[in-house]
Amino acid sequence: MRPPGHREKRGHAVSQHGAGNFPIRHFGSATTVLEYGGLRFLTDPVFDPPGTFDADGGTVVTKTEAPNGHATDLDSIDVALVTHEHPDHLDASGRSVLSGVPLILTTSSAGQELGGRVTHLSDFESAEIERPDGGTVTVTAVGAIHGPAPREDVESLLGQVIGFVLTGESLPTVYISGDNASLDEVKKTADRFAPVDTAIIYAGAPRFPGLYDNQCIVLDSAQAAEAARLLGARRVVPVHYDGWAHLTEGRAELQAAFAAAGLADLLDWPQTA
Repeated sequence: MRPPGHREKRGHAVSQHGAGNFPIRHFGSATTVLEYGGLRFLTDPVFDPPGTFDADGGTVVTKTEAPNGHATDLDSIDVALVTHEHPDHLDASGRSVLSGVPLILTTSSAGQELGGRVTHLSDFESAEIERPDGGTVTVTAVGAIHGPAPREDVESLLGQVIGFVLTGESLPTVYISGDNASLDEVKKTADRFAPVDTAIIYAGAPRFPGLYDNQCIVLDSAQAAEAARLLGARRVVPVHYDGWAHLTEGRAELQAAFAAAGLADLLDWPQTA
């Protein structure tokens, strides 16, 4: 694994909440870049302009906002973490980015067309990645259910999703939820990894009128706060809460829910760099 080179911060959101934390750059949707253990990790790359896209389950998703940057802003990426392949998490521009990434970690059923650079992971399977300064980063897949129904039923309709946990010697523990609607899955992760130093929680309360009686297919704001509590999170970076028509709760609802839960101080809202 090659070490990262010099990186310029451009016109996208940067999150660094407290002196002991690492920077997270948010490009919109669930697209982030994490500088962690001397490596650069990219999550769910989405860089296409606004428009409509076909998704699983007979649904169409509408992107309403441009990303907070461009694929050309990324410089080199060491590892891509792809939670699933819906077009609001992996689009044409994102696939182009992945063509230059040396390692892609994703679900056991996805990514066949991405070639030999893909490592497929199921729940609690791990990949060890060498750090440029010695040692390793461990990336562990964790469970996620993309809807309010039994996992096998949801996966037959909407496909498989995973989250990730990043760990390493003298490094913070990082949770990346993926598109998850199940607090039970959060509890399973918490049982193994809590307390979590940084939780990147996908929120937004997405709904579709013809899908699960318009119930949320990812955590709503109150559930996101409960997930943070279950994880013992010390820092929460919300993503996946704006920029798409199917997202029904945004920053204001997240702020209110975390305040009601007494967890407002955990929220790390990136500012434009």
